[in-house]
Amino acid sequence: MTAGMGRAQKRVRVLGTLAVAASWSVLFVGGAQPAAADTQSKQWYLSAMQAEEMWKVTTGEGVKVAVIDTGVNSATPSLQGQVLKGFDATGAPGDETDDYDGHGTSMAELIAGTGNGGGLKGLAPGAKIIPVRITNPEFEKKHATKANDTVDAIRAAADSDARIISMSFGSPYFMRQERDAVEYAESKGKLFFASVGNDGDKQNKKEYPAAYPSVIGVASADRDGRVAEYSQHADTVDVASPGNDVPMWCDKSFKGYCQGEGTSPATAIASASAALVWSLHPDWTANQVLNVLFDTAGRDWKKGETSKYLGHGLIRPSMNVLKGKGDPGDPDISPLTQERTTGPAGSSEKPAGSASEQPAKNGAEADKPVAAEETKSSGDESQLGLILGVAAVVVVLGGVAYAVVRRRKAA
Repeated sequence: MTAGMGRAQKRVRVLGTLAVAASWSVLFVGGAQPAAADTQSKQWYLSAMQAEEMWKVTTGEGVKVAVIDTGVNSATPSLQGQVLKGFDATGAPGDETDDYDGHGTSMAELIAGTGNGGGLKGLAPGAKIIPVRITNPEFEKKHATKANDTVDAIRAAADSDARIISMSFGSPYFMRQERDAVEYAESKGKLFFASVGNDGDKQNKKEYPAAYPSVIGVASADRDGRVAEYSQHADTVDVASPGNDVPMWCDKSFKGYCQGEGTSPATAIASASAALVWSLHPDWTANQVLNVLFDTAGRDWKKGETSKYLGHGLIRPSMNVLKGKGDPGDPDISPLTQERTTGPAGSSEKPAGSASEQPAKNGAEADKPVAAEETKSSGDESQLGLILGVAAVVVVLGGVAYAVVRRRKAA
């Protein structure tokens, strides 16, 4: 069965064995596929976030985003010229531009799509994409793949020229090797966004990498500024972004877009938000960009406190891009851990085989999983149905997720 527009793609690998169970949860919102020319009219969050006004100031130019996902099809009209050489961590046939599902291409278009050919318009259309391919259960069942591909993927993204890492995958399993890879990315000066998951109305278990202390966990909200019922809520949530009723490619055939929901698109849109701010302030560190995003987030509670539903609040890059608001704070102190970090983004040499800045063509044994542990602290909670009334604040988070049972789940 092919994957389509759904809530969360879960990848949960049963480590230590070859047994892998896979299930895809597919939800089509609205039924009929919209015509390509009508796709951008479905991207309601662009007007809510004042995208057109922001693009007069910056489009995200000069910023590269590593998209760790199912691959990125660089031949879609909206991504032609937008995708650089990346890295394939799967060990399977094909490369990082062979998207076997459609999910990764959707995330890339939501970040940096040009909108050409009636395709998706990214929130940061001036940014560039570095694709990093990992596997999902269905793909893994058909091909021999590497056991700990996400570890290799995160390290490759850390060694690339990307300033931002966007990963719309998650798993309830903590892995030391993966945690080390995440910390390595932080030491290289990267901003790492990951989806918190789409089981908020069910088990609501913490998911990794969003639950690691140095990763920015992204929740999903609708066009009214309400947190989506499925969006997982815990101390892993750092910020909320538009995620409901967001168009994405229906499947790997790339014949049409469907409306979807989930924390996956929310993560992509949050990553694009960071690209806009960083493009405007290229000399800032990752800590300063994140400090500003947290400082300007829409909320109705005390600054510095967090909600387990929205984290610091609804992401609002326009507050900095258009109004110059936001305190960048200490360039060397992480607003996530309050600890000192080292290394500017993209400052180190890249080992052979890692992602690098080149145009893409068109068209180890894993750790044993351990029980989830408390990784992030949260302050006062906000109500699930919180609505922020200021018009400029109504930046609802888009969400698209899949249900994959493996070690990592794409939300």
